Amino acid sequence: MTTAAIAARPRRPSSLRRPGIAPVLILASIAVMAGLVILPLLTVFRDALAKGVPAYLAAIREPDARAAIRLTLIVAAISVPLNALFGVAAAWSVTKFEFKGKAALLTLIDLPFSISPVISGLVWVLLFGAQGWFGTWLADHDVKIIFALPGLVLATILVTLPFVARELIPLMQAQGSDEEAAALTLGASGFTTFWKITLPNIRWALLYGVLLCNARAMGEFGAVSVVSGHIRGQTTTLPLHVEVLYNDYDFVGAFAAASLLASLGLITLVLKTALEWRHSGELAAARKP
Repeated sequence: MTTAAIAARPRRPSSLRRPGIAPVLILASIAVMAGLVILPLLTVFRDALAKGVPAYLAAIREPDARAAIRLTLIVAAISVPLNALFGVAAAWSVTKFEFKGKAALLTLIDLPFSISPVISGLVWVLLFGAQGWFGTWLADHDVKIIFALPGLVLATILVTLPFVARELIPLMQAQGSDEEAAALTLGASGFTTFWKITLPNIRWALLYGVLLCNARAMGEFGAVSVVSGHIRGQTTTLPLHVEVLYNDYDFVGAFAAASLLASLGLITLVLKTALEWRHSGELAAARKP
């Protein structure tokens, strides 16, 4: 074999040439995941069932717990579709058009990732609180935003804003705009182009973003805590309900509520994994430039 042929041969990754490295890295990863994820989850479910299944069910059926579950679902049901619409519109704008301020838009989309959730809640208090910019006008017109459902929704929307958009933007950039341009050239309307071409190409990425956004929306604590007022049975979502019960030394109730949140996270993970497995071929085709 010539020197040129030897140089042209692809070099194997060092981990393959040193098989002893792979088991060490795999075991280290498993140990970290077990210590940081699996063990805490098992502890939550163990403590939730510490006094038996009847006590666990009673804690979940308690009126404040049911109100917290209902409020959590309502907040997620409002904020997630709105963020899905924004994510699709933002991803479409960023990937299909050239305009001044595109970099600024991308920065604003990523901003909730870089600021504390407490700040995400505080901005709404500064705007709509009793001493905020619009507080006097809202009080005069008997409109409640802070310490009410609208404030919870606004705080949740801000925190979960990037999830759908950031799932869609890389995929839509890789796909390009040739298909949409061809459809428009053939006379298709903008809506038809989106419905028949763009949406089928991004549907699974959109669903992933919605799943992640929903999981974060139902589990958000910091931003919601600032705007909620912690009114039990009215503005206390499930994460806040966990804190209230824990501070009241109702550990079974607190861990029972926490187990519901953990279950929601696990369900989200299972759904995401199932979709990836079931539609892996379509996803691979969609991601081809």
